[in-house]
Amino acid sequence: MRKLVVCLAAVGVLGGVPGALADTGTTGTPPKWTGEAELGVVITDGNTQTQNVNAKATATNERPRWKHEVHGEALNTSNDGVGTAERYLLTGQSNLKVTEFNYAFGNVSYENDLYSGFEYRVTETIGYGRKLIHSPAVTLNTEVGAGARHSQVKSTGDHQDEALGRVAAKLAWKVSGTSDFGQDVTVDVGEESTITRSVTSLKTQVAGNLATKITFTVRNTSDTPAGVKDTDYETAVTLVYSFGK
Repeated sequence: MRKLVVCLAAVGVLGGVPGALADTGTTGTPPKWTGEAELGVVITDGNTQTQNVNAKATATNERPRWKHEVHGEALNTSNDGVGTAERYLLTGQSNLKVTEFNYAFGNVSYENDLYSGFEYRVTETIGYGRKLIHSPAVTLNTEVGAGARHSQVKSTGDHQDEALGRVAAKLAWKVSGTSDFGQDVTVDVGEESTITRSVTSLKTQVAGNLATKITFTVRNTSDTPAGVKDTDYETAVTLVYSFGK
């Protein structure tokens, strides 16, 4: 739980950095941060004791030429006091608008997954993005870039440094006035392994700033340490609070 708090606190700390460096817009007043925080908790007692905590937070700051976004995730699952999953993810991305529908981006991510076979993974990428669809109901952004990935193998302590290429797509569809569908896919092709992440979500507004969200996540790593499965599946149901809107 301590790592969960640290991870989400880091989102708030990083969120203030890019805002101090970017333009303030035509009014001279820095645009406010908007975003949402999610929390899902399942605890059972009796014949079997289980605990599942899934927390996420995303904050976005959009300016005339810049868009900054920070995102944090924490997952902690145990069964009869024995941990079965523990993962922490923190990412930050800045987009620089080049034309109306084109932008350059820089992205940094840190992942700590206790059961992945790696102590940590750090990825840095820069590249080009384009808004392929930009209607009021549907948006589709695609990105292509290159960078590097740094990993430490848990069992041996060995460090891996590799170049990589990235392709990504993000679809947002406003199904109705109260429902939103999202699909995010990222593929990092490295010299040592290829990591694919797919996140499918459906969010439904409950009342005011509160909503519920169902998320299905698939993560695949082409080359994993011995004894570690190459694909993880995660289904989460969370309560979402939106802020700054």
